[in-house]
Amino acid sequence: MSRVHDALRRAEMGDLQPDEAPPETAPEPVRTPEFLPVNGPPAPAATPVRLNIHPGMLGDAPLVPFQPAPESHLLDLNNSHETPAEEFRTLRTRLNHLQTLQPLHTVVVTSPSPAEGKTFSVANLALAQSHLAESSVLLGDFDLRRPIVHNLFQIDRAPGLSDYLTGQCTFPQALRRIEGMSLYVLPAGTPVKNPLELLNMRQTRALFEELPRTFNWAIFDTPPLLFSADANLLATMADGTILVVKIGSTTFDNVTRAMQSLCENNVLGIVANGARASELYSKYTYYYSKTE
Repeated sequence: MSRVHDALRRAEMGDLQPDEAPPETAPEPVRTPEFLPVNGPPAPAATPVRLNIHPGMLGDAPLVPFQPAPESHLLDLNNSHETPAEEFRTLRTRLNHLQTLQPLHTVVVTSPSPAEGKTFSVANLALAQSHLAESSVLLGDFDLRRPIVHNLFQIDRAPGLSDYLTGQCTFPQALRRIEGMSLYVLPAGTPVKNPLELLNMRQTRALFEELPRTFNWAIFDTPPLLFSADANLLATMADGTILVVKIGSTTFDNVTRAMQSLCENNVLGIVANGARASELYSKYTYYYSKTE
């Protein structure tokens, strides 16, 4: 570099001859992109999704009678002597107590494998919560792969959740209000090819964030944990997760794998389904026989 400087000084003094040029110099090293400073503006943040769900919308939901299918096993919670109904009241009481200790409004109900009673449990839990009549309760069918909540209540599957998330209907149009109760059912809606992609939409997360403004409880049926990633995804959005297992059917290994897949972050508890009738009636028969 000193020779270049000497040539420049000589040119200024008029000493550099016309045919004399400064010597060639080695090119400056090229800086790789990872070392280049970032001078541009930061990427704009994604615009938050606002669904504007509010209690005033519920009046526009279609009203349907409570006509459970004969094979649905939905419980008559008005019958205080029905032992299975008492079990769901107990579960309701425990959840309501937890709600006084932590923010708890959206709950995902799932199971390790199919046929373990998760839909039976989620439907009857929602019915039990709605009988308190303190505020509205939402039962949502987020099992877009094998939805059956609409069959239990004998209502139309569509319009429902998928139609709302894709902008095909409004939120009230996707709901069904059960007559005589504070229970609203959100069926699965029109079948979709890629349920997980639909549930990954920002609208789904926004739905979980806004539902507590309208419903005291929003309880969702989801696919089994070990057969799809849907429930794992939804569990990250909900306030809590309930795992349903079936006595004599669910293996310890499957329970362990299911808990590990959920990372045990927001698991509220495990519901044991399929207990023998004699085991349940032994808890209540004596009490009711003495008080009648």
